[in-house]
Amino acid sequence: MQKANNLPVIESARGIAALMVSHCAGMLDLVALPLWVGTLVAHYRFNPQQAGMLPTLFLIGASLSSMFFASRFNRLNAKWAAVPGFAAAALAFTLCIGQTTMTVLAPLHFAGGLAAGTALSFTHGTIGHARNPHRVFAWAGLAIGIFGIVFLGGTPGILARFGGTALFIIFAGVMGAAALAGLLFFPRPSWHDAKDRHSPCAQVQPLSRAVWYSIVGIALLAMTQAMTLSFYERIGMARGFGREQVTLALVIYGIVTLFPAPLAGLLEKRIKATTVISIVPTMQAVCAMIATHTWSYPLYAASGALMAFTILFTHTYAFGLLAKLDTTGRAVAATPAMLMVGAAIAPFVGGTLVRFIGFGAIGYTAIVLVAIELLMFNLTRRAMQGESAVKQAQAVI
Repeated sequence: MQKANNLPVIESARGIAALMVSHCAGMLDLVALPLWVGTLVAHYRFNPQQAGMLPTLFLIGASLSSMFFASRFNRLNAKWAAVPGFAAAALAFTLCIGQTTMTVLAPLHFAGGLAAGTALSFTHGTIGHARNPHRVFAWAGLAIGIFGIVFLGGTPGILARFGGTALFIIFAGVMGAAALAGLLFFPRPSWHDAKDRHSPCAQVQPLSRAVWYSIVGIALLAMTQAMTLSFYERIGMARGFGREQVTLALVIYGIVTLFPAPLAGLLEKRIKATTVISIVPTMQAVCAMIATHTWSYPLYAASGALMAFTILFTHTYAFGLLAKLDTTGRAVAATPAMLMVGAAIAPFVGGTLVRFIGFGAIGYTAIVLVAIELLMFNLTRRAMQGESAVKQAQAVI
């Protein structure tokens, strides 16, 4: 086993590259959901509810493993948790190849989620121990933007030529690449590790109210995104836009994902994180309503792209804020749980709404979720102001 002091630091080119690949694999659902659900409907002949259930099982598994390991982040070696996690997820998707029944695909999706969630927890926890977590997470966001363009631009053609099985081959390849990159280059924590790993008090100190409000807000942010994105491809086909135009809309979605995370990195010192999380999520409700109600192709394409921009821009700020509020790394290690608890519920809820009411119901549900989301983020801002006032008073005393 390679000694920790021989591993690259997070800020090195090798360290950032490994974390970028790991982030793309662990956050696969953020890019793949529309084709994931669409493939299960079109190629496997599942109804929308069943198609939504399989990604839901994957995301539930990821959420459960993230919740379990987040509090144990400082007790385990991050590299030797992430690498086997991605390798096990690659194996789970490999076993999905050639299978066509829910009874086989369901447990494999759940097992793959458990493995990927474990790996992503230690990836995000490691990013949280960087010297500047906001900036490193922005690099990871750029990576998923590039990955999104390649995946959404190339996968539809591959599926059309080789069938639905190709999706699971691609998923297995992505997870395998993350395992290999982690094995070779997974970095050690930077300046936080000496302080936190040897401080029992830091590990057991309860998370603040501001952290918990942010956790709920991020979960709802992910749920709104996943609920709309899961059926984005199906909505386009139902509106009669055709395969080529829907694929173009997905490519535009992928291209737009290149910009929000780097932009958030550049604006880190210019716009407060509390301002971003308290205002920007409003765009989710607007875009969800447009995507689920419009018959205009330009509006359809724009709404999907702006949904991607909103979640990536907001979450980069939210991640950096959580890293500052909890320097032990536990909160950011739980990021997969926050994102995937919401995202896990979304495909099944969305599928149920579509099956019994129609696509429009997703838009109205998004408005309700965004309202609660904004409440949580504004409570975060107020809690931080209250904690700051208490600290100032204690300093005076």
